[in-house]
Amino acid sequence: MATHQHGGAALVAAGFALGGGAAYLLAAIRLRRRGDRWPPARDLCFGSGAALLVVVALGTPPGGPFTGHMAQHLVTGMAAPLLLALARPVTLTLRSLPPGARRVLLGVLRSRPTRVLARPGVAAVLDVGGLWLLYRTPLFAAAHERPWLAVLVHVHVFAAGLLFSVAVCALDPLPRRHGVVPRAAALVGAGGAHAVLAKTLYATGPPGTGYAPGDLSAAAELMYYGGDLVEITLAVAVGLQWYAAGGRRLGREERRRARTESPPASASYGQ
Repeated sequence: MATHQHGGAALVAAGFALGGGAAYLLAAIRLRRRGDRWPPARDLCFGSGAALLVVVALGTPPGGPFTGHMAQHLVTGMAAPLLLALARPVTLTLRSLPPGARRVLLGVLRSRPTRVLARPGVAAVLDVGGLWLLYRTPLFAAAHERPWLAVLVHVHVFAAGLLFSVAVCALDPLPRRHGVVPRAAALVGAGGAHAVLAKTLYATGPPGTGYAPGDLSAAAELMYYGGDLVEITLAVAVGLQWYAAGGRRLGREERRRARTESPPASASYGQ
């Protein structure tokens, strides 16, 4: 695959990213104008994710051809999806839509296909499994020769990365809110598979390609350490949720204990 997208496809991708960012910001502004609270940090996350997608769509990353491609992979499939997931776009959409459209979206979110895809393990397989298929089969070389296939690959990498980030972060309303253990397990498994894939690329490039050894090693290191950085951020998000949930549970238990231990009001009258 070329280090930059085909000209027309790059413009379309940049247009979608800009349009999505503008739609998000306008929805957040309307929400605040009607008196609802929406933290500005979420605007910053979504705007940053959209900006990164525009940069990789229109720019040419530094380094060799495979290193430049790997920088695109990290942004398109990991960093930008994480920022978008942290912005809670589904929550914003549900709060912004009129009642009829909101019911339609809720129906889609509660459908059986969505329930299956939103499982952390399934999302992890689609995300990292797709990368193994891309880099360890002739698919990468085929996409390099066929622009339409390269576009499909980019779309899958972004969509699978976004699905995985949403499923692991679990900030938006999902058909089923999975606990910390299955989400952490999916993150650990996906992180391990991603790291192993990076190590294999250090030694051997994708079948059908002939990248220089220095380019391969630089790309593999970028994939390995860049992936670690994004995965650590995901782990922090999961850990903060676990900490907050524990605090809420302790608060409920303390309030319940206080109610059971406090004497009845009538007891003080008889003293």
